Amino acid sequence: MMLTEVSAVALAVLPVQALKDHLRLGTGFSDGAMQDGLLASYLRAALAAIEGRTGKAILQRRFKLVLPAWRSDAEQALPVAPVASVESVTLVAADGSARVVPPTAYQLVADFQRPKLAAVGYLLPNVPTDGRVEIVFDAGFGPEWAEVPADLQQAVLLLAGQSYEQRNDFTGAPAGLPLPVQALIERWRTVRVLGGGAA
Repeated sequence: MMLTEVSAVALAVLPVQALKDHLRLGTGFSDGAMQDGLLASYLRAALAAIEGRTGKAILQRRFKLVLPAWRSDAEQALPVAPVASVESVTLVAADGSARVVPPTAYQLVADFQRPKLAAVGYLLPNVPTDGRVEIVFDAGFGPEWAEVPADLQQAVLLLAGQSYEQRNDFTGAPAGLPLPVQALIERWRTVRVLGGGAA
């Protein structure tokens, strides 16, 4: 399995001003935007850390999932949530030739924990021998920061703020996410059952 981002979160969508407010940075100065690039980098790092821990795409963007075979003949779990839509499903043969699967052959089963692609009927189409299937989909709570749940917003700001404030501290911070951040994201973490065997 290989999951890649087709589109990244745009700089304009990142809550740079909200992080400035959280950090109580001064305003009204001629160099007020001087730190914006640095703040944006800490926001991206915080988003990545929290998304990795929760399995949730916080801000909506496009992903591509590449698989050598379906996990099940009838359905395929998608590795991030929430999934807003499935853009395309493409079967790619060993020689590189591709065939787009018609949307009538599958459906999105939306779920905040375990979204999946399910067959319409009994089975998903066969993946070519030595080939792959490529699923392009949009995932995230929304394209704007205001659409992100409040607890996840606060978790991102707390983590980005701590990273910013400790950027020159090389004494060695404790490993892992800070406890307040862990508490805020706890309800969004996906609980794995049966060793991850059931999606």
